[in-house]
Amino acid sequence: MISLKDISFWYQRKEILFNNMELELEAGRIYGLLGKNGAGKTTLLKLLSGLAFPKSGSISVNGHIPEHRKPDFLADFILLPEEIYLPADSPEKMMKLIAPFYPAFDIQQFRNLLGEMDVDFQANLNKISFGQKKKAMIAFTLACNTKYVYLDEPTNGLDIPSKAVFRRIIASVFNEERTILISTHQVKDLESLIDSVIILEAGKIQLNKPLEKISSKIMFKYGNVVPEGEEVLFTSKGVLGKHYMTLNKSNDEGVVDLEILFNAWISDPEKYNHLINN
Repeated sequence: MISLKDISFWYQRKEILFNNMELELEAGRIYGLLGKNGAGKTTLLKLLSGLAFPKSGSISVNGHIPEHRKPDFLADFILLPEEIYLPADSPEKMMKLIAPFYPAFDIQQFRNLLGEMDVDFQANLNKISFGQKKKAMIAFTLACNTKYVYLDEPTNGLDIPSKAVFRRIIASVFNEERTILISTHQVKDLESLIDSVIILEAGKIQLNKPLEKISSKIMFKYGNVVPEGEEVLFTSKGVLGKHYMTLNKSNDEGVVDLEILFNAWISDPEKYNHLINN
């Protein structure tokens, strides 16, 4: 269990980024963390990793206080940042250098994941593309088999086929013991992968709900014309028509359109939270 209570944070000489923020994350879920640029998604991941310290409030990750950076805590989480800096060595040499810090690291799994992502185990990391480097680090991150996995914009630099492989391997390594938190602004990359969504805006968590809860209350539709009689909650104009949200009066679960959900929520979080929670 991850718990953040009354978290306030700001960088020196800058305005407040988080103001009494509250957040709880459960094991056995893949969370998508959505927010505008500058909303604090990367800072939140740093707070959870003990790389940044809250000005007030408390953070608990499986009973550990992240900023204490104790060995048991460090061995049970891994953060893959958006910007990666790798030694001029092969994935094999990188593994020998870093893997000993992760007791559950699986060498064969690392090889298999590299193979799925089409990265050579002996490749010189200094001479391959950014996308290939990113795939090597994704494979290493997942092969560490930590209970907590934080991924910051993991699909940046990946081509379309690689994004599909990324979604597949995330699903393949996930289990009920793990908590995976993926921060992204490329919301389409997370569709069909995440099972819960978090929206961070204006220094607070505006939404933290399972997708099944959202889809039981709201339906997401698309068409050139909104049918008469539909109780439309939010509309967004697309290239070929309109994306819109309506009340789900049948309580049947449908597919959540993350992009329209995000745009709707940041426009009026109070309105939509009231709808979801009632």
